[in-house]
Amino acid sequence: MATANKNLSEYDKNAIPNAKDIRFGIVVSEWNDHITNGLYNGAEAALLDCGAVAENIIRWNVPGSFELIYGAKLMSQARNVDVVIVIGCVIKGETLHFDFVCDGVTQGIKDLNVHGDIPVIFCVLTDNNEQQSIDRSGGAHGNKGTEAAIAAIKMADLRRNA
Repeated sequence: MATANKNLSEYDKNAIPNAKDIRFGIVVSEWNDHITNGLYNGAEAALLDCGAVAENIIRWNVPGSFELIYGAKLMSQARNVDVVIVIGCVIKGETLHFDFVCDGVTQGIKDLNVHGDIPVIFCVLTDNNEQQSIDRSGGAHGNKGTEAAIAAIKMADLRRNA
């Protein structure tokens, strides 16, 4: 397991660019909101810790993970943001729905990164069970939202300095 014995919330603040002047768009799935809200809280806390201004963090909710693609596209076009983070959680069930949603969201976010000008950070948990999601949204393995926030800062900085 990739996250065994690893806390996703650990980062070296001194190695992260200051986020003071970066505008962040965060699109959050309402499906499994007990997980996605934890991921959002981790992302927001890390952004603020790294100097982001609260007014420069814009949150939009969408119904489910599949809708993250359109939300991210619209956010990047309409809100003058430097980077978008998509936050979702898909937990495997008994049908192939899990596979189709995970693949569609992954490919959709990839396409936004390939064809768009704004980096879109993928923070969608695709776990086998609810406990794995809990462990990665503020539980035993830290918070994947924190990791996404750090990636967002780095990618926004890369975009500005490229």
